[in-house]
Amino acid sequence: MEREEFAKVMQTVLDSLPEEFRSRICNVAALVEDFPPGQTLSSRPKKLLLGLFHGVPMTRKSVFGLSSGPDYVVLYQKNIEAVCSSAAEIQEQIRRTVIHEFGHYFGMDEAQLKNV
Repeated sequence: MEREEFAKVMQTVLDSLPEEFRSRICNVAALVEDFPPGQTLSSRPKKLLLGLFHGVPMTRKSVFGLSSGPDYVVLYQKNIEAVCSSAAEIQEQIRRTVIHEFGHYFGMDEAQLKNV
């Protein structure tokens, strides 16, 4: 899948989130990269990282805290494509990964996100 199309699917997922969640997302960038830092096509680990939230969850933010820059969610396109066998599966995996990583932004842990 071309990067433009991948990013468009990701934006469509973000736009389709319920308003009660979209309205609470503030200062969070959504990015697409090929691989996580340190991973290359030839150094594939057994379990691929599909996405990652970088930042401070909303449940831990404080008006007294110093900003460490904008929060961001990154999806790893080549890893998502590697675990999927069709364009439809890629689109579904993008949806699941975006929801999962924004769940971390909202303060949910892995146990809470397991069945999302």
